[in-house]
Amino acid sequence: MWGGTWIAGRVIAQELPAPLAAAAIRFLLAALLLAAFALATTGGLPKPASGREWGIVTGLAMTGIFLYALCFFYGLRYISAGRGALVVALNPVVVALAAWFLGQEKMTPVKLAGIFIALAGCLTVIGKGEPMALLHGAIGIGEWLIIGCVFCWTVYTFIGRRATKTLTPLTATLYACALGGTALTVAALLQGGVDLAAWSWRVWASVLFLAIGGTALAFTWFADAVRHMGAARASAFINLVPVFAVLQAAVLLDEVLALGVMAGGLLVIAGVWLTTAYSGNLERNA
Repeated sequence: MWGGTWIAGRVIAQELPAPLAAAAIRFLLAALLLAAFALATTGGLPKPASGREWGIVTGLAMTGIFLYALCFFYGLRYISAGRGALVVALNPVVVALAAWFLGQEKMTPVKLAGIFIALAGCLTVIGKGEPMALLHGAIGIGEWLIIGCVFCWTVYTFIGRRATKTLTPLTATLYACALGGTALTVAALLQGGVDLAAWSWRVWASVLFLAIGGTALAFTWFADAVRHMGAARASAFINLVPVFAVLQAAVLLDEVLALGVMAGGLLVIAGVWLTTAYSGNLERNA
């Protein structure tokens, strides 16, 4: 599902001059679906019980919803879906680095080797096969925005780890979507240029997929995985996102990635595997 979000996001970013309205509808609709599910299964609507919990949920909304959506949709205006997903495959490495920096995980030679391999692969992907392009100033706004997605998601992952200590994944995701969707609505209104009647069926289908599959289901399942497995181990499964994104982009958008970019993507995935294969300390020390 998260692989498919890159295809849906690319469609929206290419067809809409003001994509923030689509992002707002995505998360507000997801919040409504999650609220309906909560009412149907528990008979009530759970909510954060303290100011601290509201602060944590707000942190989730601002990082994993609002800021991520800005970087995601505007980044996909400039780069292809498959290439963007390969850059974001760096997520688990950045999570592991943050865990080490915060003292939650030890650094080992194997992890360090994996980090360097993944970074080399990421530089190759964003440089379109040329790993030194960053040093030559050849990296555009699209690449930097997608890198912004990586950092937003890293912060979201660690806040989510703290959130699920006292909140259920459903509650955390529901209110994060509601708050983040509200912030995006305000931004979309300030941006202007919103004409829902002019949206094509492709845009509406993409928004519905993003809301139901890419948000309501996937975000809740990921939060539940973080609670049971820990941030680093759960993030390791994000390795599969670029694989599915590249395959779906080839079939649905006729995207073809250069051999150098694909090689860089394989380096990213190999490096991420090395980095996250021995991440058990995070769960014990968190």
